[in-house]
Parts: sequence; C-alpha cells; structure tokens
Amino acid sequence: MRTAAAPDGAGGAQGTLGLPAGVGSGLSNAEVARLRAVHGPNAIPAPRPPRVAVRVFRSLLDPLVLVLLAALALTLVTTDLTDAAVIGLVVLVNTTLAVRQEVSADRAVRALSSLVTPSATVTRDGRQQSVSVEDLVPGDLVHLRQGDLVPADAVLVSGTGVTVDESMLTGESEPVGKSPLSAQASAGPDAATPDDATLYAGTAVVRGRGTVRVTATGPASATGRIAALVVGTQQRRTPLQQRMARLSGQLAVAAVALCSLVFVIGLLRGEPVERMLLTGVSLIVAAVPESLPVVVTLSMALAARRMAARHAVVRNLAAVETLGSVTLLATDKTGTLTEGLMAVSSTWQPDGLLPQDLMAAVVLCNDAGDGVDGVRHDPTESALLATAASSGVDVAALRASRPRLSELPFDSRTKRMTTWHALRPTAKDEPPPPGWSPAPSGRGPRVLVVSKGAPEVMIRPEVLDDPPELVAEALERAGALAAAGERVLAVAAVEVATALPTGGVAPPLHLVGLVALRDLPRAAAADAVSQCLRAGIEVGLVTGDHPATAWAVARAVNIPTGSGPLALHEPAAPAPVDAVEVSRHRVIARATPADKLELISAWQHAGHVVAMLGDGVNDAPALHRADIGVAMGRRGTEVAREAADVILTDDNLGTVVAAVEEGRRVYANIRRFLLYGISGGAAEILLMLAGPAAGVPLPLLPAQILWVNLVTHSFAGAALGAEPLEDGAMVRGPRPPRQNALDGLWWRLLVLAATVATAALLGAVVAGDRLGPSTALLALGVGQLCVALALQSRTSRPLGRQRLVLPLTLAAAAVLLVAAVTVPPLSHLLGTYLPPPASWAWAAGSGLAAYAVARWVRPSSL
Repeated sequence: MRTAAAPDGAGGAQGTLGLPAGVGSGLSNAEVARLRAVHGPNAIPAPRPPRVAVRVFRSLLDPLVLVLLAALALTLVTTDLTDAAVIGLVVLVNTTLAVRQEVSADRAVRALSSLVTPSATVTRDGRQQSVSVEDLVPGDLVHLRQGDLVPADAVLVSGTGVTVDESMLTGESEPVGKSPLSAQASAGPDAATPDDATLYAGTAVVRGRGTVRVTATGPASATGRIAALVVGTQQRRTPLQQRMARLSGQLAVAAVALCSLVFVIGLLRGEPVERMLLTGVSLIVAAVPESLPVVVTLSMALAARRMAARHAVVRNLAAVETLGSVTLLATDKTGTLTEGLMAVSSTWQPDGLLPQDLMAAVVLCNDAGDGVDGVRHDPTESALLATAASSGVDVAALRASRPRLSELPFDSRTKRMTTWHALRPTAKDEPPPPGWSPAPSGRGPRVLVVSKGAPEVMIRPEVLDDPPELVAEALERAGALAAAGERVLAVAAVEVATALPTGGVAPPLHLVGLVALRDLPRAAAADAVSQCLRAGIEVGLVTGDHPATAWAVARAVNIPTGSGPLALHEPAAPAPVDAVEVSRHRVIARATPADKLELISAWQHAGHVVAMLGDGVNDAPALHRADIGVAMGRRGTEVAREAADVILTDDNLGTVVAAVEEGRRVYANIRRFLLYGISGGAAEILLMLAGPAAGVPLPLLPAQILWVNLVTHSFAGAALGAEPLEDGAMVRGPRPPRQNALDGLWWRLLVLAATVATAALLGAVVAGDRLGPSTALLALGVGQLCVALALQSRTSRPLGRQRLVLPLTLAAAAVLLVAAVTVPPLSHLLGTYLPPPASWAWAAGSGLAAYAVARWVRPSSL
C-alpha cells in the first residue's frame, strides 16, 4: 500500500486528489498553447477517404457492372451504337449513384463519431478543469478514476490502488496494478520511467484513482503507433450488407439460367445471335437488383443520422439493423432507470453517537469534491457530502484536520471503501476539531480508520468489534430500510496507533451508523419500459444493488417482476444457481460483472437478441458481449462508452425505443425494396419468355429493357430505402433473429411479376408488331412504378418531406418513361414509336391493375 500525500487543506476535488509535493500546479495556458503547436492535437489521424477515382474503379469491379461492361464492349464490336449508348448511360447512372451514396454514408459515420467527444479532468494554472481529450499536451496533469480511459501515454505520479486493463494492447485479460513514481523522480526531466508506473492511451482504469503526467499524445502514443500500421485498411461490410450481397449472387445465378433459356429460344426462332446475346445480358442486369447494396448502405446511413438527431449515436453501422430484432433489453439500475442523483433520506446511529459523528465519517471516507469547473463525481458520494455540509459539518476544516494517509477504493467485488487519516495530537484545553468527538489526545501519532459499504459486507462479526445485540439491531434496521427501496450504507470507524495500514487490511471497526439514500426513478423510465413491452421486447433489471431496492425500482418502472427478485451472492443464499435458471428471472440483484456476462450468454443461448444498457465500468464486459451494447453518454464512464455500439447522448431510456424503431424501419425498407426490385426483374424475364409463345418474338429490345430497368430501379429503389416506419410497427413483436429477408415474400413477388408481365404482353399483342414494343415498354414501366407506389409505407404522420420523397421520385421516373416514346432523339435511340391513345389507356389500366394486386398481396407488415 502506497502512502498518498496529504491534501492541501483546501477541500474540494483538488484536496481529495492530493497532488504530491514537487508535482506542481500543472501547465499554464501559455505552455499548453505552445506545446499544442509543437505536438498537434491528441488524436490519431483518421485514414484519408478514398479518392473519387478509386471509388469509381471499385464500383466498376462489381460483378453485375462487369456484366454491363462486357455487354458494352460487345455492342461496340458489333457496331450497335444505339444499344452501346444506352448501356453506357446505365453504367454511368448506377456508378454515380453508388459512389454518391458511399460518400454520403462515410460522411454520416464521420459526423456521428464527432458527436461524442471524450473529456478529461486536468490541473492547469493551479485549478482543475474539464477539457476535451484532443486538447491534451505532453506535461498535462490528468486525474483518473475508476471507469476512465487513459487519454494519452502517461506516467502515474500519485494514486491509490490504480489497476489498469491493458488487454487492448497486450491481449492479457488480467488487469495490471500501477505504482506512482516518487515526486523527485517525476520532477526530473531525464528520470527513468519504470514500467509499473506507465499508463498507455486507450487502456482502462478498472480500479482506483490517481494523477498522471502526460508523456506522449496522438500519433506518438502507443495506440497512435499501432493505428499507423492499419491506416488505409478498408472497413468491412456489415453482416446485413454481406447477406444482401450473397442474396444478389443467388438471384444472379437464377437470372442467368432463365436468361440463357430466353437466348436459346430466340436462336431457335431465327433471331440474330448478337441481338439475343444482348437481350440475355440485358435481362440479367434487369432481373438482379444491382442497386440493392446502395439501398442497404443508404438506409443504414440515413437511419444512423436520424438516430443521432434523436440522441442515439451509432458507433457501428451494423447495430442499426440489429436494433430492429432486439427481443430482450437488459438494463442496469442507477442512472439508467433512475436519475442517478442520490439524496439522503434518513440516518441511524447507535446509542451514544450523534448524527454529526456519522456525517463526519462519510465526509472523510468520501472521494467527492465541490464540483469545481464541471468535474463530475459519484452521485452517492456527492449526496453524502451535501448532506453533511447542510447538517453543519465544515468539510474543508474537517479534511484539513484529518488528512488522508491511504485508502482502499470502492470495488464492485468488495462493495466497500476504507480510508486512513492522520490525527494530530491535541492539548487538553484545545477544543475538539469540528465534526468528530471525542477528540484524540496524547503525544503519539494516531490514525483514524473509516469504512463504508453495503450492510451485508460491513455488519458482520469479522468486520465489527461490537456487541452482538448491536449488530443484530443494525441488520434489522438496514433490512427494513432496504425493503422500502432505499439504498443503505453502513459506516464504521476506529482509532488506532498504527501509522500506516498493514497489507491493506482494516482493523476491527465500530459501527458509526447507517445512511439511507434514495434514487428516484426517471420520469420517462416507466413509459419507456411500457413501450418496450408493447413492442414485444422483454425488459430485465440486472443490478449489483440490494434485492429490495431492485424490486422497488422494477415495480416503479413497470418491469414485470414475476415471483420477485433473485439475489445472487447473499451471505445466507443457498447453493449457487446456474445461469440458465437465473436467466428466467427478470429482476436480478447483487450481480457482479461476471454474473452479467453469464446472463447475457444464457439469454443469447435461449434465442434472445440482447441489448444491454449500462453506464459503469462494471457494465463494460456485458456491453461488449451483448448483441447491442448501449451506453449512457453523459454520466457513463469512458470504458462503458468504448464498449458500446450505441451511445445515448441524453441518458434517456426512451431513446433506446427510438433506436429500435429506426432499426425496424431499416429492415422493413430493405424488404420493401426486395419485393419491388425482384418482382420487377422477374416480370421482365417472364415477358421475354412468354412473348414467343404469344406470337411476339421479341417483346422488348435490349436497349428498352435497360431503359426500363434504369427508370424503375435506380431512382425508385433509393426512395423506397428512405420510407418512414409504418403505423403499428412498434406494437408488433420483433422479427425472428434468423429470419431471411425474403421470408414470406416469394409468392407475393411471383404474383406481382405475373400481373405486370401479363399486362405488358397483352398490350404488345394488341398493338401489333410495329407498336408492340413501345406499348409493352409503357405498360411494363407504369406497372412497376405503380407497384412501388402501392408498397409505400402506411403511416398517419402528416404529409411532409419524408412522405413526399417516393411520390416525387416516381413522378420523375414516369417523366423519363414517357420521354422514351415521345422525345425523338431518345425514341430513335431506343427504337420506340409514339403509341396511339389506346396504348396509353392500356398502360394506365396496367398500372391500376398492378397497384390493386400489389395492395392485395402486400404484407400486413414489412
């Protein structure tokens, strides 16, 4: 156990952190400005985004685009300049859309990452302040506590019980203890830096607190040097994008087989090889929804931006889609379901002790300061300090008269904090120092030991040297307070002659009293839980707190409690229950970080898609293990935010519901596009297959097929990806985790394809050989656009920008479709003729029929 230097007596946060002699008061603002100009910001340079030319080249390497390029080369070789021009236009439009959406998605992700800016507590010009991590420079004094990420390479100059998780650098799962350098060593510029005093950027403080001096920032840090090795590494596609790419490949195989059949039939009827080859290639391109990757990327990027506007910042695009299939939300209690702003509701002391004695003890065994310059402190610690001050305890004077010598910080495993304080000798006629009685006397050095923690840990014979009847009474009172939903702390102290703690073990203590605190549920928590339950999402409360407290909070926020809370690791608990049995409960108390990990795994094995909501360092493993980790952005620790996929910038549980809503919207829009895009491509193949049997050798020319595909898919597809969520989507259960995107859609898309193809074919037969292709083109195009209109999201929200995107896009596509048969240069290029009024009427009737059938086969929910 190292001995920390005594506080400066000023009270507040600075006195609590207690910089040792020789460390100084930090850098001045002028020094900070000079060092920043030399070293730059404390940030790892982001890899440069690919140039536009690189993006274009990458887009052209898509297998479907390669098919188009092969067709373009074939038309140029055969001097079919008309078809070559149309194919070139299709390649240009598709590539432009793909590159534009890729750039937009990258910009959206970069913008989201800037919304969560980590901060650090530093001492500059002799006072503490909170600054952005990017503003740190070498030489800065940074104060760290449990749950913080180390913001830069640094050396520990003062601290107690600092333990750091360095697994992100070393791969070792066991946390590493750190020891501070001596003040003399840290003051010398050329002094050696032992490994056990060095902390590295990006590692996590899992226990203890301390002050470090920054030694390297940005690219010069260990993390920065590693990052330089991976600059330029291409980001992997999300699981959803990978599944959609596989689906496109499967559809391509089916399309090639069917289009090869069209090719053979055409040859048998005596059509030219070049024309039938182009027809087959054009059908392949039309049948496969080549804009599907664009729609998926666009949908997720737009959803991430909307979620950010609703205070949920996405750190991983894959989380957007996964949110839509969450079936169970596991949440911590303090700061998530509750306000996290504790207030002392009652106290109790044994006979012979005064309330001021208890208040003095909680002031000494306390890490909170006065909140200077926005530095945050634990809400429980702050509440205890505020109550003591309001009861008349002079916090600064008491801390000055009882300087802290050493401590054992609170740990989620021990559920206890202990501090050692020096007691200076006093004369007989000297009045006692404020807040503690009786005053110590005598000439020898004396030490005051104060400890506070959970009642079941503190009120035990091996901890307290008190009569059994007092211990029994304290346990009874603590149980009664906890049963009322209060959080109870037991406080004990003893005065000893030992100058320093021995091996970090506190001597037997005497009970000073109990403190009951209450953390009121958030105003919006009950409504958010109810929304989750209506959406088919189960909610579980997993906390390290007392079971009675967990029970009271769960009932207050409408979490179904079933047979009551399950308490783990209670002293009188029976044999341990396995994780599967525990996972059947929805209110679980006294859970350790390891318990939370086992619970998450058990729920996942039971078939749940689990979202974990937490804010503390003890929640980080569970956040990482869950399918979706959700961290609090305001009061959450840096470790929790780093482990999470989604960060709530408003710390509101209701924001999770909004994020789930966006996830369901993304998946619904992808299914909507698949139903539309595949049915349209299948309609074109059916038209070309059935044409010869109906006496129409070639219902559409290759250039006409490509034009219809361009008009109907490229524009309408992107618009379908931006549709709003349908009414009622949040009162239906989440989709099954293993559901295929096309489940339940196959027969519907075949009916739609048959309807559109039949209407187009009949129009071509009635119009005759010369006008048949033009009539078929109009009927086919109008039919597909009307299918898109019928698949529009069913919502009662007011007509606004989101609801107008699809109708306006379809109107623009209809103009291009009409231009194909009315604008002479374009009609000459496509080989079309101006149809008679009967053909226009037939196209309109085909659209109405397609719209009616689409409304009939449309799923009740997408």
